[in-house]
Amino acid sequence: MTNDNFYSLLQKSFLDAGEAQCLTVGAFETISYRALNAMAAQMAGVLSNSGLKPGDRVAVQVDKSIANVALYLGALYAGGVYVPLNTAYTADEVAYFLEDAQPTVFVCDPEKQSSLGAVADRAGVSAMLTLDREGGGTLIDAARQTPLTTSVQPRHRDDLAVILYTSGTTGRSKGAMLTHGNLASNALALNTLWGFTGKDVLLHALPVFHIHGLFVALHTAMLSGCEILFQKAFNAEEVRRTLPKASVMMGVPTFYTRLLAAEGFNAEECAHMRLFISGSAPLTEETFKAFEARAGHRILERYGMSEAGMIASNPLEGERLAGTVGFALPDVAIRIAGGDEPHAPGEVEIKGPNIFKGYWRNSEKTAEAFTPDGYFRTGDIGALDEEGRLTLMGRSKDLIIAGGYNIYPKEIEQVLDALPGVAESAVIGVPHPDMGEGIVAVLAAEAALLSDDRLQQAMAPLARFKHPRRFEWVDALPRNAMGKVQKQALRERFADAFTSE
Repeated sequence: MTNDNFYSLLQKSFLDAGEAQCLTVGAFETISYRALNAMAAQMAGVLSNSGLKPGDRVAVQVDKSIANVALYLGALYAGGVYVPLNTAYTADEVAYFLEDAQPTVFVCDPEKQSSLGAVADRAGVSAMLTLDREGGGTLIDAARQTPLTTSVQPRHRDDLAVILYTSGTTGRSKGAMLTHGNLASNALALNTLWGFTGKDVLLHALPVFHIHGLFVALHTAMLSGCEILFQKAFNAEEVRRTLPKASVMMGVPTFYTRLLAAEGFNAEECAHMRLFISGSAPLTEETFKAFEARAGHRILERYGMSEAGMIASNPLEGERLAGTVGFALPDVAIRIAGGDEPHAPGEVEIKGPNIFKGYWRNSEKTAEAFTPDGYFRTGDIGALDEEGRLTLMGRSKDLIIAGGYNIYPKEIEQVLDALPGVAESAVIGVPHPDMGEGIVAVLAAEAALLSDDRLQQAMAPLARFKHPRRFEWVDALPRNAMGKVQKQALRERFADAFTSE
């Protein structure tokens, strides 16, 4: 009988790679694929000894480390359901996730054990372990005393492997249930699409509590048995020093803007690179073009989300168009709902083997998320061109309706972002007594502030109803851990912009 546990697929690559280096942290800390497989087997034993049974949840809030990766792999190995939590979450936020997921095991930083112990007790967590950023803690102490688990727990492709909690910008976070089949379909597709081989070296500066760093980056690289240069956080100077040793980098747009802001960054530093990939937030056309001019590489932008992994990608070979996210992955179908005519914008709906099983213990939200014929409603607004290439216009909740007209913020943001003196922009709709919603453009400056007259002049190519009624300057746009602009925070901040009109 075939074991569909996703770790079985990874383990084959691990054993084939043998003593090849897997994760390398700095100049001295490294682990081979064979050793990581053994460490995962030890972690599986610790989890099982802590009461974990197949299908039970393992909630984890710890810093990025080799041991953290081994813990994730060990949870899969043991048939558990891994629940990664953002390290920035407070005790109150962690309480919600533990009460909702009801994990058997909770792993946290030793420094947070005292504050989170009571939270875990109230949530009914059976076992609490600790793991620090240096790879120490009660989890590691237990692993040293635990024999390797000899076989990977059998799982079906439809069994849960991971619960990823969404960012919760419109209410309480929902737990997206990803199966072993979901993980496998995405990893195999991306490994092929992006041309990974054992000769690659991946520069990894992403967090590992999110789909981008944990799944897209690690899974894709590990299936090829290539080395992963594992940086604990993004630092532009450290990344620049590491680029000559790497061949691929995955990042959020902020990574690329920070590299461009670094004095002296140039194509020579990128001469060994074959591919730069961007995701988790929109990449502006300005950044795309500026990076090509400075680094000599056209960034490959792709599109994904917690509920689906990766959905679309620009091609490895072929034209990568700025402002687009490319074509649907193999076996993934994309359609646009609500478009009034061919190629008109509408909500992006998707179907395929990568689509999640639903929201954890939330059948109502799950039902709302799917169409009667099984397509997932992404909540993103986009359009498909004649070739099937997808361009995103923003989230459906970001759509502005002013005076009965539908207005897509991205169209305005592209004009503003192209202006000298504007570092970046975010366009939002807030209550307006006459128009229903009024358009506010929130801008971060890179030089002296532009006048409202100059900004309005720049709007000339757009229809008058799309012109912002207010321009507001801020030091920086609010972002979440993955670099996405938090427009809800801006809507709340400027909610009263038109109350006097």
